[in-house]
Amino acid sequence: MGAWGAIIMSFFGALFAALTLSFQLGWTGIALGLPFVMFAAIALAAIAVIRRPGEGVSPSKRAERVIMWSTIAEGVGLFVAANVVINLGHREMLLPAMALVVGLHFLPMAHAIPFRPFYILGAALLAASALGFGIDPPAGGRVSGFSGAVALWVAALLAVHRDMQAKSVQGRPL
Repeated sequence: MGAWGAIIMSFFGALFAALTLSFQLGWTGIALGLPFVMFAAIALAAIAVIRRPGEGVSPSKRAERVIMWSTIAEGVGLFVAANVVINLGHREMLLPAMALVVGLHFLPMAHAIPFRPFYILGAALLAASALGFGIDPPAGGRVSGFSGAVALWVAALLAVHRDMQAKSVQGRPL
């Protein structure tokens, strides 16, 4: 995954952090925008890499299909997970459920791209989910939310770096 994927991952990292601040810590208002500063910083770095000459990292057609279907499944899974935990009266389990769905969505992508760090990202999100379900509320949601945010931000930074390296190699004279 390259710089475009980094923008997406960093946005969802910010979303995880903002939801955690709101749901678990009761923050409101402009303070919920703080995690989006990290998103903006990563997005600016990604845009700088995107604008560099060269092709960078580009997935195969097969990998593009897997990414598309995994992302569709993630969207449906997030909708279902949110409805299930809220309708069962366990809103405190929303962030662990989200981390579970997002973590699972990275596993087929890791295999199809192939990109080993996505296995690590998927495992980190699944671990954050398991901790969130295992630790009593509200700490469980905090752990899932903030761990998920950090995992996605680190993965986004690694994706920007990977794309930058790919473009640097392509741009060197032979």
